[in-house]
Amino acid sequence: MDVTTLSRIQFGLTAGFHYLFPPLSIGLSLMIVIMEGIYIKTKNPRHRKITIFWTKVFALSFALGVATGLVQLFAFGNNWSFYSRFVGNVFGSALAAEGIFAFFLEAGFIGLMLFGWNRVKPALHYFATICVAFGAHFSATWIVAANSWMQTPAGYEVVGTGVEARAVLTDFWAMIFNPSFLDRLTHVLIGCWLTGAFMVISISAYYFLKKRHLDFARLSMKLGLIVAMVMAILQLVSADSTARGVAEYQPAKLAAMEGVFDTKPETAMNLIGWVDTANQSVHAIQVPGLLSFLVYRNTETAVMGLDHFSKSNWPMVNSVFQFYHLMIYMWVGMFVGAILGFILWVRKKLDKGKWIYRYLVFTVAFPFIANEAGWFTAEMGRQPWVVYNVMRTSEGVSRSIDRGQVIGSLIMFSVIYIFLFALFIFLLDRKIKAGPVDEKAKDDAIYTDPYQLGAN
Repeated sequence: MDVTTLSRIQFGLTAGFHYLFPPLSIGLSLMIVIMEGIYIKTKNPRHRKITIFWTKVFALSFALGVATGLVQLFAFGNNWSFYSRFVGNVFGSALAAEGIFAFFLEAGFIGLMLFGWNRVKPALHYFATICVAFGAHFSATWIVAANSWMQTPAGYEVVGTGVEARAVLTDFWAMIFNPSFLDRLTHVLIGCWLTGAFMVISISAYYFLKKRHLDFARLSMKLGLIVAMVMAILQLVSADSTARGVAEYQPAKLAAMEGVFDTKPETAMNLIGWVDTANQSVHAIQVPGLLSFLVYRNTETAVMGLDHFSKSNWPMVNSVFQFYHLMIYMWVGMFVGAILGFILWVRKKLDKGKWIYRYLVFTVAFPFIANEAGWFTAEMGRQPWVVYNVMRTSEGVSRSIDRGQVIGSLIMFSVIYIFLFALFIFLLDRKIKAGPVDEKAKDDAIYTDPYQLGAN
């Protein structure tokens, strides 16, 4: 493998591992805002117990998200120096805004959110929780804006030539609100909310199976199911809008996502299958005309195929195809889980759905896999461009590094991330097994009800 391929693998590893944690943090922050809001409204200590437990899980994911996210900044300068030079004036503005306006907001209030239960008034603590949640969402907004600019660049001009060429920002808001930004931001945030909801559902289902903390599990499960059902439906709408945007602005990516080699009317949608790139064919279960209908709202209009593009500009077709369909399968799994949980709730049998709870315990993996698969679809589908139709990936890699250095760092990151993931699972398992705090432990100051204390 050459340096470019190895550097892509390394960035895929570090970014993919990092992306396990921000969606969970963002999703749980929404759930915690809702839970604490219910507590503020009802003053019911059961809802305080729920809020505190999920705040602990949030803190764990937040810590690992921060630690693993810093690696990306070093990768830009070390492995992708020519890319960084080219896009620095544009890309840097979004990343700087994320650090100044979003991360500092989270960092400034998270201490109060975690440790301020018995030290400030409930309203102030709730304000801190909202600020942390807003900061997490705001951070995602800037990151998605920067990444979307790489997909559909706007608000810039290229100055200089050759290795001295660089993109210069001409319109900040055009750069932020580039053609794919709103669709991609909506899709990403809903994916985050699904991640938080199914983490709540999964752990609640585990408690039902173990017949522990049943009151806690019942309240958490209901809230998780409501959010999961609403978001699963909204994600379907978002996916439709996002895919139509891809068809308009990145047609080669859509052709790879669906394995469309030949442009012809009544373009079929492939439900499951395998792409034979060498023979430019797809072995799949198909629904004739469905892709044309989803993109153009009629079955006759042809979806642009890969035959419109030079092979040198094709993505890795089968990889993009498989990741895209994996994302869809995970959505189906989440939707089925939400439906099954709702059936138990409506029939008032939340304590009796043993086989359903076994399924719901495993649904926590679905949004994580869907988020990763969606990210790989977006990034691999953009190839061979690092900035779509502007700069090729091979032009962005550093010239001063060699294969041995990249391989060595790739091995190092792999070992570290295996350790970090094991640590995350270990700590999460401990928190789950410990369960929510005992309401009778009044001597534990951090869990004392501020309403009873009259905190000030």
